[in-house]
Amino acid sequence: MSAISISSIQEAVMRVLVSLMAAVVFLGLLLSVLWRDREKIEDIPIPPITAATGQERVAATWLGVSTLLIDDGETQLLIDGFISRPNLVDILLNRPVDNDAATINHVLNHYRIDRLAAIIPVHSHFDHAMDIGAIANRSSASILGSESTARISRGARVPEDQVVVVNGSAEYQFGEFMVRLVESRHAPVGWRGSIPIPGTIDKPLSLPAPITAFRAGDSYSVLITHPEGTTLVQGSAGIREGALADFHADTVFLGVGLIEGLGQQYVSNYWQHTITATGAKLVIPVHFDDYSRPFGTVELMPRSIDNFRITAEWLIENRNKWDQDTRLYLPEFGVPFALYPGADPEA
Repeated sequence: MSAISISSIQEAVMRVLVSLMAAVVFLGLLLSVLWRDREKIEDIPIPPITAATGQERVAATWLGVSTLLIDDGETQLLIDGFISRPNLVDILLNRPVDNDAATINHVLNHYRIDRLAAIIPVHSHFDHAMDIGAIANRSSASILGSESTARISRGARVPEDQVVVVNGSAEYQFGEFMVRLVESRHAPVGWRGSIPIPGTIDKPLSLPAPITAFRAGDSYSVLITHPEGTTLVQGSAGIREGALADFHADTVFLGVGLIEGLGQQYVSNYWQHTITATGAKLVIPVHFDDYSRPFGTVELMPRSIDNFRITAEWLIENRNKWDQDTRLYLPEFGVPFALYPGADPEA
C-alpha cells in the first residue's frame, strides 16, 4: 500500500474521531443544560404553609421527598426514613451505598426526634426506606411495613420485636395515634408505564448495597387517626380505585413525584381517588424535590424529567373543579406546621 493511501486512511480516521469527540462534547453540554434547567420552588403557584406557632396539638415537619415527622408532643411518628441521600453518580452507576451515620445522628438531634414510636415507609424503595434500620437502631421505634420492609430492617439487625409486618386491615396504636396501612399501588412512572425497581426483597438487605436492591415491595396508603383529626399519607401517586372510598381524612400528604409525565387526565383521576374520595380539607404535596441532592437541599427535578410547575397547575385546576373548599399548600423543609389547623394557616 502506498504512503499516500495510508496517509489518506489516517486522515479519514482522524476526521471520524474528531467528529465523535465533538458529538460527545455536544451531548455532554446538552445533558448539562437539561439537568440544570429547573423551575424555582418560589415560582411554583402553590403558597407555602405557615409555620407552627408552638400552640398546635399536632405538628408535622417535612424532611424532604416524603419523609415526615408527625408529633403530638408525647409521641412521634416518622413516615419513611430517607436521610443519607446517595448522589447522582451513585444512583446512575448503581454503586453500593450506605447509611450516612453522621447525617442521621445530626438529624435526630437537630429535630429532636427522641420520642419516636414508629417508622412507617410507604414502600421499600431506597428514597423511602434506606435509613429505616439505622434510625430504628438509634431508638426503640417499631418499623411497620411489608415483608420487603422487614427484610431491610433485619439486614440492619433491628431487634425482631421492633419489626412489624402489617396484617390486612389491622390497626396499630402508638400513644394517641392509630395507624392503618391500606394496600395501594406505586405510580407507573417507569419505562412505558412500568413500576421502577419492581418486585420484592427476598432476603435480609445489608448495606452497603446498590439502590436497585431496594425493590418496591408492597405499597401503602397510610391512615393516621388522632383525637385532633385524621391524616392520609399517599407517598406514591399510584391509583387503586375505591381503596379509600370508605375513609375520611382531614389532611392529605399527596405524593406527586414524576406524575407530570403521566398526563393531566391521570393527575385528575389521582386527585379524585385520594382528595375527593376522602373529603380532605388540607392538601400538602410531597415528593416533588430532587432526591439526589444532599439532605436539606431542596431543588426541583429538571424540567426534562418532571416539571413540577405543570403538576402544580393541574392540582390547582382539580382543586378548583372538584374540591373548592380544600386548601393547597407546599411544605417548607424542616419547618413544623399545624397538621390540623383550626383556621386558615395563613390567617
